[in-house]
Amino acid sequence: MQKPALDLQILTLPDNPGVYQYYDKDGKILYVGKAKNLKKRVSSYFNKIHDTKKTNVLVRKIVTIKHIVVPTETDALLLENNLIKTLQPRYNVLLRDDKSYPWICIKKEPFSRIFLTRRMVKDGSEYFGPYTNFKMVYTILDLIKELYPLRTCNYDLSKSNIESGKFKVCLEYHIGNCKGPCEGLEPLEEYQRQVNAIREILKGNFKESLKDFKKLMNNYAQNLQFEEAQKIKEKIEILENYQSRSTIVNPKITNVDVFSIVSDESAAYVNFLQISHGSIIRSHTLEIKKKLDESDEELLELAIVELRERFNLLSKEIIVPFEMDLGQNIKTTVPQLGDKKQILDLSIRNAKFYRIEQLKQLQIVDPDRHVNRIMAQMQKDLRLPVEPRHIECFDNSNIQGTNPVAACVVFKDGKPSKKDYRHFNVKTVEGPDDFASMTEIVYRRYKRLLDENQPLPQLIIIDGGKGQLSSALKSIDELGLRGKIAIIGIAKRLEELFYPGDSIPLYLDKKSETLKVIQQLRNEAHRFGITFHRDKRSKAALNSSVESIPGIGEKTMLALIQHFKSVKRLKLATEKEISAVVGASRAKKIVDFYHPKEN
Repeated sequence: MQKPALDLQILTLPDNPGVYQYYDKDGKILYVGKAKNLKKRVSSYFNKIHDTKKTNVLVRKIVTIKHIVVPTETDALLLENNLIKTLQPRYNVLLRDDKSYPWICIKKEPFSRIFLTRRMVKDGSEYFGPYTNFKMVYTILDLIKELYPLRTCNYDLSKSNIESGKFKVCLEYHIGNCKGPCEGLEPLEEYQRQVNAIREILKGNFKESLKDFKKLMNNYAQNLQFEEAQKIKEKIEILENYQSRSTIVNPKITNVDVFSIVSDESAAYVNFLQISHGSIIRSHTLEIKKKLDESDEELLELAIVELRERFNLLSKEIIVPFEMDLGQNIKTTVPQLGDKKQILDLSIRNAKFYRIEQLKQLQIVDPDRHVNRIMAQMQKDLRLPVEPRHIECFDNSNIQGTNPVAACVVFKDGKPSKKDYRHFNVKTVEGPDDFASMTEIVYRRYKRLLDENQPLPQLIIIDGGKGQLSSALKSIDELGLRGKIAIIGIAKRLEELFYPGDSIPLYLDKKSETLKVIQQLRNEAHRFGITFHRDKRSKAALNSSVESIPGIGEKTMLALIQHFKSVKRLKLATEKEISAVVGASRAKKIVDFYHPKEN
């Protein structure tokens, strides 16, 4: 399949944080970068001449742009680091070395040590991070040291060594930073209880530990050690605002592949993330054109087989959104909570963004195909006999029965056709009777279209529930149009769609394009009707006000209505402004009427 032009790829990038990858004409990776806003950052490469020759050469070589969307800038930084080290792009120099971000390690040993490290050793120890901010790591380690007196020595504190008296307590014991487990002065159970509390802090579960912090702070305060109490308070605030884990990297998850699927009526989009040693090292989204009405389960199974073969994937565990059988040698996990669920959600998000990107490209390159797709989807969702190429929507407007009006807006091929919009003054209804008003307006609208041989819509939408729909149906029946035009009502509260003769409403997916088109129609009808109603009320109020001014006739009144539109604007106008419209003598009468005390 031919790749879309570079400017089209840029135009359809999302405004989200993420990592972008540049490829040349041979599909070789050129550059990996991170961005707070992918579209703005990538666009900046192409809208100016750069200061360095290297960057200008890079831009000339770019043919394909790929991206991975992530939740935060920190995640983008971590993912960029992982991808650069894995892919070694030619134009990435700064992060090509073996520099890695720091971790906090809980060592697997009796009386566990807790320390900062850049290296992960697979000896059963626990690692938390990585952290992009060294200050945060040191703050956490200081907090741990302040709250829990743990050992810092590297002695082998086995039971036999302690019982034989091999070690002696050091200065850390005498100054209160350690309780002397090397001489058996602290039981292993008590020490490990503190380690468990620290583990919860590093996981982000601070509730119990915060209680201990606050208790320590209060003790300092009671002992009049206010400076120490203030330090603990500041550390509590830092800890409360801290998130210890990245959704991108978790060392507990290793050698796992993640697959997710997002689909519509014509295609499915399968995203794949490869996790190695707790890091995302590859992301790819596959588009599958539907030939029949295949289920997501069937399509995802086909895609997994294809992607595993294409990328030579050998992992024994895969994370998927629903249960599936891929053979005895592959373990499938459907996570509901935790780190694996977060990674699955990230994969789904990338699939959704890829779909949106493809639809944007389609809308730009082939707008007719885009319209055809939406029309076909609306026909399917609303169970219509034909595509709703011409839709009309009605809305009533009145306040306490005054100045009843109605509006009809028209959409053609899913877009507003403003030249076909119509306003209606309700003529035959007395008082605030929305049902009778709807009957009158619908009758007048389609009686005129029939008389003038104008084309009728394929779908009528009534802004209201069952009552409004029934009222409109009376006119449709009277004109003999039942069965010739589809008609539905939409209730505002729950976005329920009502059909004639069906007491059970239809609920569409809140994110569906069909519902969005219907909501746009309804909102446009409401806006158009309210605007007309306000203008009418303002003119009526101005008309009434002006009529009561002595010496002001009908001709003057019409001139004032056309110019000032409302009573408020007329009252605020100066005598000079009014005289410019109706002359000096009449202007003086008007000013004297509205501002008698001033004169």
